[in-house]
Amino acid sequence: MSTDERMEKMEGQLARVRWINRCLTACIVLSLGVWFILKTFGPEQVWAQSAVKEIRATGFVLEDENGKTRAGLGMFEHGPGLTLTDENGKPCAVLSVAKNGPGLTLADENGKRRAEFAVTEGTPALALFDENGKGRAGLHVSGSVSRFALYDENGKVHASLAVIKKEPSLALLGENTKGSATLSVGERGPSLFLFDANAKSIWSAP
Repeated sequence: MSTDERMEKMEGQLARVRWINRCLTACIVLSLGVWFILKTFGPEQVWAQSAVKEIRATGFVLEDENGKTRAGLGMFEHGPGLTLTDENGKPCAVLSVAKNGPGLTLADENGKRRAEFAVTEGTPALALFDENGKGRAGLHVSGSVSRFALYDENGKVHASLAVIKKEPSLALLGENTKGSATLSVGERGPSLFLFDANAKSIWSAP
């Protein structure tokens, strides 16, 4: 191979190298340009620069991996509410806000109400229910009165523990709320009263 041929071959190789270098440079510049555009005008920046601070909707539904509804946030008849359900779709907990105040209801595996906590017109109250949905115990605070009561299956009070104007008292009531015993502590000390079925005092101390 002559010297001229070797020179021509070398010039061809140099030309290919220069072309490859130009292609690489163009690719780098293009990549940097795409990265800059996405970084500046991409979805994240568009969302961030849009100044969106709230999402408005009429309801939200949360599903598990099987597509079953497990939670729902929406508007009830009297206000907003959040409902949590078990794997069978039965409501287990409901947090709501009604006209008179907020409330939390807890249910058992059969979907029956078993406990309820509410603040109604500024008065907090806690109620416990049996398997038939009947109230069996209640606690409430109103003004200077704090009271805890126990009920039978018919909803009648049989025991009540209360604090009224700093004075504690315990009342035990018989069937049909007839016949009772009351133990209280007042400014003069403790006292005990027993009543018959006609609500007449039959014994007291002191």
